[in-house]
Parts: sequence; structure tokens; C-alpha cells
Amino acid sequence: MVKVKICGITNLEDALVSLFSGADAIGFVFYKKSPRYISPICAGNISRILPKKISRVGVFVDEDIKTVKKIARVCGLDMLQFHGRETAAYCRKFKGYKVIKAFTVKDRLVLDKIPEYKGCACLFDTYLKGSPGGTGKKFNWNLLRKLDKIKAPVFLSGGLTVGNVGKAIKLLKPDWVDASSALESKPGKKDHRKIKEFINKCRQL
Repeated sequence: MVKVKICGITNLEDALVSLFSGADAIGFVFYKKSPRYISPICAGNISRILPKKISRVGVFVDEDIKTVKKIARVCGLDMLQFHGRETAAYCRKFKGYKVIKAFTVKDRLVLDKIPEYKGCACLFDTYLKGSPGGTGKKFNWNLLRKLDKIKAPVFLSGGLTVGNVGKAIKLLKPDWVDASSALESKPGKKDHRKIKEFINKCRQL
């Protein structure tokens, strides 16, 4: 069964709805330019309330290694997701954590980068010039029709909704689906009905 990550959590209420709706992970965005940014102190307070069964993911963009490690400790993170120009060598600096490297999909050449990031899970998001991701826009899934050849956990992101996530799962068979802006009532605030419907749809497949 595909696992579900609800990203862009900025408050306890949204985190609890994600938890009780059956999410496997929630994501905190520590990129200050994002409308879904959350401070490490707030994320840490939320994290301490949640049970261990739900994973905490920290999303970073070209952040200093020491800063990432400090935030990871403060917030009790289980996974670190890197959405910038982080190198494979950079990603290997975080022993003890599961690392997710995000790739924005412009064409099939993105798949050529995967082997370099051995040991990392791969997240595929929509390419938009000047943006590290989180656009809420869908990309051409046909560019990734051979995901079964990737020997690492695969996260699928980019404009996933209740209406299209079923098709995405059947077509690409990712290990995880990751949704954020499509489940919002406004930037940084989730629509609880959409969270429940999205997770229920994933569980039906």
C-alpha cells in the first residue's frame, strides 16, 4: 500500500487531522521564502505532541549542514528532505536520518541524476523556473514511466489531488505520495475535508 505524506504543516490542528486521517508522515517546511514556512520552535512543539507512529519530515533548501542538524534535533525529525542544489556528498552528511532528495521534472534527463544519490529516497516534483518546488502543479507523469527501475524509495509530488492521485498511483506505483498546496484552504492552512478525502482515496487502491 502506498504511504501518504502531508506536507506544509504549519499548525497543530492540521497535524492532528493528518494523523487521525491516517497519514504516514507530515512535512515541516524550513525554507523561509515559502508561504508554508514554520519556525523550528513551533515545529518542535507540534512534534512533541504527536505519537512516534507518524514520521516527521523536515524540508530544506540549500541550508547549512549544521543548521539542518540542529533543527532536526530540536524538532525530532525522522527524515530530511532536500529541495535545492544539494550534492550527493552533502546528502551523505546526515547519518542517522533517512534522506530524501527532491528532483524537479523537466524531462527524462532527471532520471540520469538518480544513481549519484545512492542511499537517498527520491522525490519527484514539478519543474518551474526559479522555484525549488511546492508549486502545486502537475507534471507529465509519462516522463517517469520506468520508476520500477529505481532502487530507492520513490516519493511522488506535484499537484496531486483527490481527483488524480488514483491515476498517478496506478501509473507510476510510487512508494509514497506527497501533497501540500492542493489540500489547502489558503497558503499554509489545510482544508481538513480534502486531507481526509485524499488519504481515503489512497487507501482504496
